[in-house]
Amino acid sequence: MSDPSSNDPIALTQALASFEDLWSPRIVTRVNDYDVRVAKVAGEHVWHAHDDTDEFFLVLDGELRIALREDGTERTVTLAKGSVFTVPRGVEHRPYAPSGASILLFEPTGTLSVGDRHEEIPDHVDATTGHALG
Repeated sequence: MSDPSSNDPIALTQALASFEDLWSPRIVTRVNDYDVRVAKVAGEHVWHAHDDTDEFFLVLDGELRIALREDGTERTVTLAKGSVFTVPRGVEHRPYAPSGASILLFEPTGTLSVGDRHEEIPDHVDATTGHALG
């Protein structure tokens, strides 16, 4: 579909339509040393943490919930379509989408989708640094 380093516009709806895999982000472009990734999500991801980077989420469609474990407590944030949220570096979190969602992620190139620390990875979660579109 498109090379992430190209200067051509990218329609996110077309990018999302180009694949069906869940929890398997595609790199749509790069900004400096960061990947802009889109993913289709449904059900639960895995509890994980990124030790050295924050993780930015933008909900393009549907609803995403992110469970967070911080300071000995657990809470959940709910993100409707158009909402953004940043999980701070080192905070253990588990995204989930009971009814499915499409999301955009912004994180340093090479960041593993299951973080630096994680639970056992279930078969439906792709442990990846992002796939090319197309």
